[in-house]
Amino acid sequence: MFEYMGERLSNAIRNIKKMGTIREENIGDAIREIRMALLEADVNYQVVKEFVGNIKEKALGLEVSKNLRPDELFIKLVKDELVDLLGKDQVPLVTNGNPTILMLVGLQGSGKTTTAGKLANFLRKKHAKNPLLVACDIYRPAAIDQLKDVGASLNIPVFEEGKIDPNLIISHALSYAKENNNDYIIIDTAGRLHIDEELMNELKSISKTFKPHEILLVIDAMMGQDAINVITGFNEALNLTGCILTKLDGNTKGGVALSVRHLTHVPIKFVGDSEKLDGLSEFYPVRMAERILDMGDIMGIAEKVEGIMSEEEAIKEAQKLQSGKFDLEDFLNTFKQIKKLGPLENILKMLPQARKMGLNNIQIDPKQMAHIEAIILSMTPYERRHPDVLKASRKQRIAKGSGRSVEEVNRLLKQFEEMKKMMQLVNSGKVKLPF
Repeated sequence: MFEYMGERLSNAIRNIKKMGTIREENIGDAIREIRMALLEADVNYQVVKEFVGNIKEKALGLEVSKNLRPDELFIKLVKDELVDLLGKDQVPLVTNGNPTILMLVGLQGSGKTTTAGKLANFLRKKHAKNPLLVACDIYRPAAIDQLKDVGASLNIPVFEEGKIDPNLIISHALSYAKENNNDYIIIDTAGRLHIDEELMNELKSISKTFKPHEILLVIDAMMGQDAINVITGFNEALNLTGCILTKLDGNTKGGVALSVRHLTHVPIKFVGDSEKLDGLSEFYPVRMAERILDMGDIMGIAEKVEGIMSEEEAIKEAQKLQSGKFDLEDFLNTFKQIKKLGPLENILKMLPQARKMGLNNIQIDPKQMAHIEAIILSMTPYERRHPDVLKASRKQRIAKGSGRSVEEVNRLLKQFEEMKKMMQLVNSGKVKLPF
């Protein structure tokens, strides 16, 4: 997401790095580059016009300090404008219900049913809630079965009564939720291939009868500019409280995210960033702006790590690295934790200056990860704790046991030693990371 646009914006800012002052004639090229980057990323034309107009006006009013380079001031200005465009502040979910009712709406194919499961999983993992999924898509073939499959894979209950009136299903689901201490109910409503009167009447009836605390539109970020028309249509009928952009991990230009809030005033509350059922993240305008500008998302990484490793465990691992006592046993444990974070290339993209270091284009074969784990697991606990004892005969046994070659065993051991040396140098202050 945003790869092409982010690269173009970074280039525009890089071009003014050597300027002594910021004047209209020397930022002209940068402004044109920004305009083209946004338009090619499918950002709405009116939004682009206002965005570059604001940047130009504010840039010409900047005074360049002797302590700051023009590009440092300019990148802060672009970041601030992006944050404003994306909605300024994060808008959290409402929590004041007993139970809290979340109603998901959207067109067919937007990923609504899967998103319902992701949202339930998010509420349980991050907020220790006990959600109930409610199957109210009574028209799409297999929609109810799909939601039941999602619920079963997450061990989250699904309330369904077949293809009866959705209002009756929700009424019965509310009674069930109160009896079973479900503090959130997530309603998966019917969708259509396009907005029509029949669809809207059904959704308006549910909204009027049950007054959901949140009405969230699930929308495919791949739609491009047509997404604005869809959001506007649903918002006029239902008064949306927010939207969830799905498929941001796909081949999308990201322009929808930069246009939605500004044109519709509907906040983006979540983004779907992977196909997995834990692939849903809260939307933070500041973090998104920083990722677009290759500043990284350290808070995002920290939150992912927090979900799989306690602070005490993280400190313990860091201390081992600093002391040089980090062995292959620790490496294996850390490796298993990293696998839980999802695709490693997605984590690398969240590092500051990932594009500059070429980390955004890295593709890591899951099979390679499995091979590394197989090699380490073929070692005895003693060998993992004392890698220096691994001589030729032991390496041959490990290679045979893991189904890999001796060359691969040697390569892994060499990489492990290089990683240890690098981290020790970083911790000693002799080497600084490039961010």
